[in-house]
Amino acid sequence: MTKPPLRALVYGDVDLNIIDGSAVWAQSMTQALAAAGCEVTLLLKAAVQTDRLVAPLSSVPGVTLRKPYEEQLLPDLGTRGLTPDQAVELMARLDGESHFDLVVVRGLRLATLAAHNETLAGRLWTYLTDVPQNVAELNSAAVSELTDIAVASRFLLCQTEELRGFLESSVPAACGKSVLFPPVVVVPDDARGTGTPSEPLRLVYTGKFAPRWNTLEMTQLPEVLEERGVPAEMHMIGDKVHRDSADWAKRMSRALEGTDGVVWHGGQPRAEALRLSAGCDIGLSWRAPEMDASLELSTKVLEMGAIGLPVVLNHTPMHEELLGSDYPLYAGEDLDSVANTIVLASDPEVYAEAARRCGAAAARFSLERAAERLRGCLRDVRPAAPAGTDPQRPLKVVIAGHDLKFFTRLGEHLKSLPGLDVRFDEWESLRAHDQYRSKELAGWADVVICEWCGPNALFYAKNKRADQRLVVRLHRFELYAEWPRKLDIEKVDAVVCVSPYYADLTRELAGWPADKVVVLPNWVDVEQLRRPKLAGAEFTLGMIGIAPSRKRLDRGLDVIAELRRRDPRYTLAVKSKQPWDYWWIWNRPEEREYYERTYRMIHRNDLLAEGVVFDPFGPDVANWLRRIGFALSTSDDESFHLAPAEGAASGGVPAVLNWPGADTIYSRRWLHEDPGAMADAIHSIVSEGRFDAARAAAQAEITENYALEKVCRMWTDLVVSGTVPEPVSLPDSAVTA
Repeated sequence: MTKPPLRALVYGDVDLNIIDGSAVWAQSMTQALAAAGCEVTLLLKAAVQTDRLVAPLSSVPGVTLRKPYEEQLLPDLGTRGLTPDQAVELMARLDGESHFDLVVVRGLRLATLAAHNETLAGRLWTYLTDVPQNVAELNSAAVSELTDIAVASRFLLCQTEELRGFLESSVPAACGKSVLFPPVVVVPDDARGTGTPSEPLRLVYTGKFAPRWNTLEMTQLPEVLEERGVPAEMHMIGDKVHRDSADWAKRMSRALEGTDGVVWHGGQPRAEALRLSAGCDIGLSWRAPEMDASLELSTKVLEMGAIGLPVVLNHTPMHEELLGSDYPLYAGEDLDSVANTIVLASDPEVYAEAARRCGAAAARFSLERAAERLRGCLRDVRPAAPAGTDPQRPLKVVIAGHDLKFFTRLGEHLKSLPGLDVRFDEWESLRAHDQYRSKELAGWADVVICEWCGPNALFYAKNKRADQRLVVRLHRFELYAEWPRKLDIEKVDAVVCVSPYYADLTRELAGWPADKVVVLPNWVDVEQLRRPKLAGAEFTLGMIGIAPSRKRLDRGLDVIAELRRRDPRYTLAVKSKQPWDYWWIWNRPEEREYYERTYRMIHRNDLLAEGVVFDPFGPDVANWLRRIGFALSTSDDESFHLAPAEGAASGGVPAVLNWPGADTIYSRRWLHEDPGAMADAIHSIVSEGRFDAARAAAQAEITENYALEKVCRMWTDLVVSGTVPEPVSLPDSAVTA
């Protein structure tokens, strides 16, 4: 039976009567969700005074417009549109009428209120732009507010990678929820530039008129260019004049209406604004220097590129990422530098190259690409019921354990599935728990999953019914403890280990039947980790977690010391808690002695003192990995070791010492016998120009074997039907990157 389309509600705290980037967002977000297959309700903020942005949506299948003023949906509506409080009240009411699967919101105050509304929390897709974008502005109150929003949101939609990284490094709750959703560019088929500069040269700006957007200065360009022998017109499209300063607003209005060479088209429907722009030669997105640090990407730059126009804009890291460091039309801070750049653009060859760069950049932001991104997120909203289950009579599943951090995403996945009713029995510690609740859940469940083979597994084995299935996941920690020896294995249907080596070791040490011990690997959130690498990442090695001493930081230091003898650009970045942060480590004399000796070695060795960086522990691993080219595993032993797999998923290269069982998790191309061999391999990959090929091979291997989506399917099959997955397939060890 075909599932009905997902229902989405969209509201931005923006007035669609005024054409600017935020209003265009509401239109394009609605179009993108509809293109992704949703039924979309767009709630308008203000009474419709012009249908420039609204009219094109009327013909989009599956889109419904709700007009609170025309429909008189609320009493006492003010003249400036819905307040955030009114908007949230109205969204909750509309949701009560037709339950929405997702609620997309834009606007910080609005999102804060929506996050505190119990009816909407959990289904919010919050689009973040008007948030603090530097450390100075991000005070404790702002962090608290953003944390509330993150906790209540299913996804946080970030316009740029820079904003996503800043948010995750500042707000831990945003990690794992932040997804990249850049601006959407939709242009009419008949809006295309000529591809060559004309005479007079026609410059164009569209959007709001505001001091930091340098719009008043732009009106002087025809005169300044005339002095350089370049006849020019300045076409300006829009009708929103910022009135923060009454004097500036007057001067701006006078300049629009009475400056020679300035052609003011006023406000226009979006499609007509693009057609007018296409009749010009060069787009302008030149802003004041204080906006260079903005983490937002101008939709207007992309629209100009999409219609075939080159754009004069500020030289910023974000624009370098978009257009390249050698883009020819970067402007300086003053009017003269902009005029000089425009003169340069009048050269046909320069013009053609700049237009090509802008067009290629804009192609990455099409409506089709936006719909594709949204479909990836929408798959998580309403997954299909697993085969063999009945949503009307769901399989009852309990997940029990004292520490569920390694099972969080798996538990979330199982809980989201129709056909499964999942409940959690979270123990206070290894032994402390609510016995009455645990017994109640033991009597209720069809399937019990014990995370850790500890007292929780002993309890549920003791209280297991004959018609019940019990699955226990065993980690390295418990293997050498007393609990596996006390567990009645006859009561257990499957013991899950994360690697073949530890599965074999478990069978040997515990003496359990071979078919009771199965392998389901750790998961890697490839979609969250797959991000663009920062420049120079190939020279940065990374280690995640260096405690206890068997993680062997000293071997990582041997690797970086050897590499820095060859090239001082190599650096080792360590993301970890410090050993003294763990009382059970720091209280052991041999552990303390190891770290004191190792840290003295860093301090006293010039190669290490300038080549090792310690970064704070935190969940922002995906953002941190953007600068890591090689993820190291130098441990004495590991059950799986996620760090090199995450490094590979991020687009880096795993570098793993051949600890016992490593060859059952990672193919041999990434394994090394000692630190010297590891350093040799890393330097060969970098110096021979094989970094991109190696990282592509590593990312493909990890995605194929350990992607979160695949591991979730394995667990679903095991829980629903007891199906044991096939072992992972590692590439032939003879293959080299």
